[in-house]
Amino acid sequence: MNSLLEINNLHAYYGQSHILRGVNLNINQSEVVALLGRNGAGRSTCLKAIMGLVRAEGEIHFLGKLISRRPSFMIAQAGIAYVPEDREIFANLSVEQNLRLGIKPGKTKQISSEKKWQLDDVYSLFPILKERRHTLAGVLSGGEQQMLALARSLLGNPDLLLVDEPTEGLAPQIIKQLLDVFQTIKQSGVAILLVEQKLNLALQLADRFVILGHGQAVFEGSREDLQNNIELRKEWLEV
Repeated sequence: MNSLLEINNLHAYYGQSHILRGVNLNINQSEVVALLGRNGAGRSTCLKAIMGLVRAEGEIHFLGKLISRRPSFMIAQAGIAYVPEDREIFANLSVEQNLRLGIKPGKTKQISSEKKWQLDDVYSLFPILKERRHTLAGVLSGGEQQMLALARSLLGNPDLLLVDEPTEGLAPQIIKQLLDVFQTIKQSGVAILLVEQKLNLALQLADRFVILGHGQAVFEGSREDLQNNIELRKEWLEV
């Protein structure tokens, strides 16, 4: 596989708090990597550091180019989309207005053979958004808002999608829909770095797993490696 994202010796901070302590991570093209760990382990901070949203040290390369220390908008323009836990939709705009804000004029994917996402594509992926395209985003349910945030990110035609806790607080039937959506996104060739608390969901979707503990990577391996290592799961994942 060709490397898409390479993170070397990443340290990240909130004020004086040292959150990430020398994380190394790589993601290949079209790969789904699940970033696991308990609350406070540094998973969300890792996504924010990639996007340039927190103070960080270390090197981050995307498609062979150094992106660390670039402003967030340039990182997004390079082909990385970020769906934060709070979704950051525009509540006073309609669903379709929110979606159109995700379209980057003239943006083409760096990995040119892969799918280009257009408005009709995301409406096919999320039929409820088409039904509610003239509805204000602020009155959507939590699941619909999550779908809107994902759809908007795809319209920027990213090569890599960073997603933070997409199923948090959602009903089981909505979670199942989102899992199907992520499978479709994966098949389209978009790589995903997924922060997810629900291990069973991550096991269904991800190709590779990284566990953070106390700001460091304490495990990296396959689905089989993780499933077979009961002691590791008890120490770093289970409550």
